[in-house]
Order: sequence, then C-alpha cells, then structure tokens
Amino acid sequence: MDSRVSELFGGCCRPAGGGAGAALRGRGGPAPGGGGGSKTKKKNGRSRGVKANNPPYLPPEAEDGNIEYKLKLVNPSQYRFEHLVTQMKWRLQEGRGEAVYQIGVEDNGLLVGLSEEEMRASLKTLRRMAEKVGADITVLREREVDYDSDVPRKITEVLVRKVPDNQQFLDLRVAVLGNVDSGKSTLLGVLTQGELDNGRGRARLNLFRHLHEIQSGRTSSISFEILGFNSKGEVVNYSDSRTAEEICESSSKMITFIDLAGHHKYLKTTIFGLTSYCPDFAMLVVSANTGIAGTTREHLGLAMALKVPFFIVISKVDLCSKATVERTVKQLERILKQPGCNKLPLLVNSDDDAVTAAQQFAQSPNITPIFTLSSVSGENLDLLKVFLNILPPLTNSKEQEELMQQLTEFQVDEIYTVPEVGTVVGGTLSSGICREGENLVVGPTDDGKFLRLKVCSIQRNRSACRVLRAGQAATLALGPFDRSLLRKGMVMVSPEMNPTICSVFEAEIVLLFHATTFRKGFQVTVHVGNVRQTAIVEKIHGKDKLRTGEKAVVCFRFIKHPEYLKIGAKLLFREGVTKGIGHVTDLQAITTKENGLEESLGPGQLSF
Repeated sequence: MDSRVSELFGGCCRPAGGGAGAALRGRGGPAPGGGGGSKTKKKNGRSRGVKANNPPYLPPEAEDGNIEYKLKLVNPSQYRFEHLVTQMKWRLQEGRGEAVYQIGVEDNGLLVGLSEEEMRASLKTLRRMAEKVGADITVLREREVDYDSDVPRKITEVLVRKVPDNQQFLDLRVAVLGNVDSGKSTLLGVLTQGELDNGRGRARLNLFRHLHEIQSGRTSSISFEILGFNSKGEVVNYSDSRTAEEICESSSKMITFIDLAGHHKYLKTTIFGLTSYCPDFAMLVVSANTGIAGTTREHLGLAMALKVPFFIVISKVDLCSKATVERTVKQLERILKQPGCNKLPLLVNSDDDAVTAAQQFAQSPNITPIFTLSSVSGENLDLLKVFLNILPPLTNSKEQEELMQQLTEFQVDEIYTVPEVGTVVGGTLSSGICREGENLVVGPTDDGKFLRLKVCSIQRNRSACRVLRAGQAATLALGPFDRSLLRKGMVMVSPEMNPTICSVFEAEIVLLFHATTFRKGFQVTVHVGNVRQTAIVEKIHGKDKLRTGEKAVVCFRFIKHPEYLKIGAKLLFREGVTKGIGHVTDLQAITTKENGLEESLGPGQLSF
C-alpha cells in the first residue's frame, strides 16, 4: 500500500547516518544543538570557532514557538528579571506548558557558550524565573564549544515545564501500530507498569480487555494506557501502586497510548482507532527477529495516508544477534527512503540522539526516529522515555484557543452502560468547551434527527473533571438517556450549531489498490473521523472506471443512515484488498418527506 502513495507524499530522499545528530548533519543543515560541520567566523578581528562535532550556529530564534535563546542570565536587575519572567510565561503558553531554553546562545543562533561560573549563575536565575511562574526546570544536555578562550565554555539546553494545575496537564495521544506478535502490548505494559516482561507476555496481561485476548495473547479491541511525566521529567506510572487519579494529579505531561490490533482480521478496528481517536503521533512496533512482515507495511501506509507523524520501535532485540538487528534496521531504512515514503530515518543510540530526535521530529514531517529496545532486558527503554518526555505538541496555544472559541462538538466513539451511573459515552471533544450540566443534542438518528440530552458528569483519564477543552478525550455520563438511541459515529453538539446531515457526499480520492477496475455500484466501507459505514459508488465524475493509482471525484451514498460530515475531512475506504484515500469535497443535504411534502434539512435547520 505504501509504495503507491508517492504522488501524495512528495519530497526528496536523504541519507541516514549512524545516529540522530549524524543524520541531521548529513542534510547540510543545523540540528538543534548540532549540525553543519566545523566553520569559523570572524568578528572584530577575532576568530570564533567550534569543535568539529558542534556547529557554529543554530537556526535564528523565532518570535513564536516555545524555544528561547539566552546568552547569559547573570544577576539581572529587578526590572530585567520581571521582563524575563513575562517572556517565560509567553514561551510556556506557546508550548502549552513546556518551553526549551538554550543558555549560551545569541538570538541569531551563534553558539558562544558560558564559563562554568556564568552557567551556574544563569541556571540559578532560570530556576528563580521558573519558580515565579510555577514551573520546574530540567537540564536536557550540556555541550562544550570553543570560543577563542582558554576557559572551557558550555551550552546548556533546559526544559521548563509547568507544575500541573487543576488537571490541565499536557496530553499527547500516541497510536501503537505493528504486526501481530511484534510486542506492542508488552511494550506498553512495561512502560506503564514499570516492570520488565518475563519473556512470556506477563507485562501485557493488565492491558487486555477480553478473556479471549488473554487466552490467545492477541489484542482485538482498542485499549488505552497512560504514562505520566512530572514537572521535573520523571516518570509517573503504576510502579508505586498508584491509581489513575494519582498519576493524573502528579503529572505535568501525559502520554495516552492507544493500543491497536495487529492481526489482519481486526483491521477495521485499527483503522477506526486511527481515524476516530485523532492521535497526535503513531508508534510503529517492528519485531527484530521477523522484520517487516504481515500488516507492518499496511499500518505504515495507513499512518502516512492519514498524515499521522510516526516513529519506529524495533522490539525483541534480546532474542537476536546484533547482525539480525542491523539487518532489520537497514530493511526499515530502505523502505522509509522509497519514493512512497521519502522519510529521513534517525537511529537513536544515546540520550543526546533522543533529545535531538524529539525536537526535530515535531518540526519536520520527513524525520522518522528509530529505537532498538527490549521489553525483557530493558535495553534502551530509557531512550524511548527521554524521547516521549521531550516530545512537544503539534499544535500551539493559539490554535488551541481558536478551537475552544468554537461551538461544542464531541465525537461519540464508545458507548457503555455503568451500574448506578447510566449511559456513558467516550470520545474526543473536537471543538469548544464542555461543562458538567451542559445541554447538548446528539445525532443523527436513523431518520436524521438530533435528540436533546444533558451531560451529568465528566471523567478524563479515569478521574473526575468539571471542564473539558477542545482536543481532550473523555467519557461523559448521560444519566437515564436510552442507550439504544446511540451508536458509534454520532456527534454531540451545541444546539446552536445546526449541523449538516447527509447521506450523499462527494470526495476527491486516489485509488491506492484495486485488483481490476473501480466502477459505479461498487460498495466500500468508508472511514471519515469516527464515522464508519458501507457506502455505494453513485458516480465517478469524468470517467467510467478507475484503476490503481488514478485520481477522481467520486459520489458516494451511505446505504444505512445519514451521517454528520464536514467538507475537507480526511477519508479512507476499503473493501477486501481494495483501498483508497481522499477528502470530502461536497455534501448533499438530506431530504425527508413529511405529510407528502418534501422538506430539506440543510445546514440551517435542526430536527428534534
């Protein structure tokens, strides 16, 4: 599948190196804290140089974003200190509670460095600034530079993270992909439970939701696991017999892992998890002893088709020789460099590589970090934790604020009945703010109507929450609302929203694979966000048929009931080996007949 998406994912191939820093230097551009080779600049007649492994420049400091350059912070005046604190607040807001300070770097990116005494004084000032705004600092790495001086000079990279306040921790969702038996659930069990596996899958037992999963050892449903990091960057998980509520209370940053199925017969569940739960990143797990096998290529293609940034974890290195692991790494690098992927693989071998990879991964869509680890011996597990701790969010505070200003829209992904609570729905808040006691409408029903309901209570990461903000996943208790009226794929929206309902829609698609020709009347399963339903091809504009690799605007019609869709939404369809991707371009408002009269239920009308 991934070999056929080349015309959608452009870009040129770049060589991979022995590690993150080496690979980035191979691009001819500076890495964060590394990258352009040895150069010399002159100013005021003096020579400024650096050691061969360190660059003379970082990219110039940006006004936006959460990265701040500071040459030195030695004994600032009170007025200057207040200005620095205000600046830190801005950077933390831009990074949604996280900021990175590069100490010893000029605003233009020149790596000057500081003496030991100056660096100690600067870090003391930075710590005072962090205390003022309610944050902690963690030194990520230090590097030496030569700056025409006999005294050793250093640059220090510091992570500033806010202490959690009223459950407003930074939450990143990571979908876990990979072939069956590649070690996905075991890896999550080791990360979240804090105990290594025994080699027979003991670590994964707490992740399974069904008896048949425990018996077969294969995940068939979507489960969620949380890994927290406190304001100092330390791991917060279940190792200290903590409850989910305690992990949430102690964490400044939360990684929510979405454990998806690897077996091909559960592919629709895996696609639903990728399209519905809106993951920020994907982690593709590959077994070192089997390499790229089974559904690995297909999962890689799905992540690329949905434009979810992904990194790769090669597991079970304790079972293989070093030569076997290297062969699997080379196999992955070869696939990532193909025209269909155009990725730059970065093999992470050290803490420094992990820091570099995390920062570059979020900035450039072409970079793909690769980790080699073992859930049994614990080899290189710490590198993955360093990477996840530093990994920044994809959206900044401005985009988050804009989403929160919109009307409420909650996607229904799961439906439960809880004793003494009633009907409960799980999903993601796409836009707006949802509060306890709020009145919303849910739909569309089979006849295109929306029904009134009230949000009784909210839980986020298994702990009570009074306010839900855009982009956050949660479960909402609906009290005595009849569960039989709900289904996956519905939305709960503000009554003022007037949602568009449609049974017929058009989409611009690319047919990734089809054995023969794709024609009018062909039935496919369509995935659009949390919507999953069979649709029939009504018309192919400008053509009679489509073959593999061809583009067209296609008209689809849902065969069962209308759905809530948005123009521009990503679309993925499948039927057997047939697969295609695209986006929604046009919606046709649903029509109903009442008392023999035809009435259009368009964007401006609601039916209750």
